[in-house]
Amino acid sequence: MSQIPLSLEYLMRSPKHKTLDTPVLFMLHGYGSNEEDLFSFSSELPEELFIISVRAPYDLEPFGHAWYAINFDAQNGKWSDDGQAIESRDKIIAFIEEACTAYGLNGSRISLLGFSQGTILSYAVALSYPEKIKNVIALSGYINEGILVEGYKNKDHTNLNIYASHGQVDQVIPIEWAQRAPAILNKLGIEHRFEEFPVGHGVAPQNFYSFCTWLENIMNSK
Repeated sequence: MSQIPLSLEYLMRSPKHKTLDTPVLFMLHGYGSNEEDLFSFSSELPEELFIISVRAPYDLEPFGHAWYAINFDAQNGKWSDDGQAIESRDKIIAFIEEACTAYGLNGSRISLLGFSQGTILSYAVALSYPEKIKNVIALSGYINEGILVEGYKNKDHTNLNIYASHGQVDQVIPIEWAQRAPAILNKLGIEHRFEEFPVGHGVAPQNFYSFCTWLENIMNSK
């Protein structure tokens, strides 16, 4: 299947046998990376998935891309541009709808796989628009409630399923930030699994196996 130009750059893998019920997985990479990073997982993921790995819209110098700026100065410390993050949240949801229309994909079987900043955006999209997302794999990130849509707590989140994991010695995003997620997800009535692994800011082999097994089980239970 030839690739169709869309509003964001991306890589894709179409299953051998695409049907009207084919599940779709959108990948959102971390700060400073690109669409090739998580796409490297594709060969190990379920064959029935239609996979789309998206490039973040903001270019970094000298290379790489970001969903929003992260700045550091001596007076204020490290801070994130929540305005850009909200813009990216809305660009992602628009891109998902655009891609589903362009490729004739099932909009009711959409999963997100994010890493680090891509996880922060995956949470933002899914918790803001739970009617549009079915599953989330949230690796090495956290929930930033400042970039969720107003009134998100009043939405029905009960059809969402979330797998979250974090490294116990993550030097980039403190594990304490990630550990807040289960309490937030419980309040929203979201089925979830949260796991910790003895690694830094990355995906250990046992972590990869765990989320793959979780995704297969979730997909097979529907």
